[in-house]
Amino acid sequence: MYSVGSPATRAAQAAMPDESSRYAVLFCCMGNICRSPSAEGMLRAAAERAGLAEALHIDSAGTHAYHKGEAPDARAQRHALQRGVDISGQRARGVVPEDFDRFDLIVAMDHDNLEHLRQLCPPAQQHKLRLMMSFAPRAGSQIVPDPYYGGPNAFERVLDLLDLGCAGLLGHLQAQLQLRRRVT
Repeated sequence: MYSVGSPATRAAQAAMPDESSRYAVLFCCMGNICRSPSAEGMLRAAAERAGLAEALHIDSAGTHAYHKGEAPDARAQRHALQRGVDISGQRARGVVPEDFDRFDLIVAMDHDNLEHLRQLCPPAQQHKLRLMMSFAPRAGSQIVPDPYYGGPNAFERVLDLLDLGCAGLLGHLQAQLQLRRRVT
């Protein structure tokens, strides 16, 4: 980390955890324009409310790089913003091999994307792969369905599921962060 700016700025930077000490979560869907950027935004907002934003590194990627460099789908942006979550600054990217080393947890939105991640992931990193809805087993859905070809209700359903999944995931992350603190 570079120290720039005033002494107060440098002190604030020194107090923040560096990238290597943060717990890193990567959300994955197919194109990285609907579900995974929404999940990224929703977890960021939940982490902020819980006071954990500085302890987490949250990102999203697509298992297919169809939309590399594009902003999230306008409908996903609109529905997220209605819930107070701004995802407009995100840009789509594809999963890269380094992601399996850089992230502590890689969360797929559905079985197809989980399977694609399993094929890409080195055997020693397979334990990092999870389905989003495994963090909300009582939600009534094993997956977060793709809303791309649906209407407004499909995007609202995705956000409802992500809200439940992020709540469970946040509890998991709090436990993981406590374990890290005990170890260090």
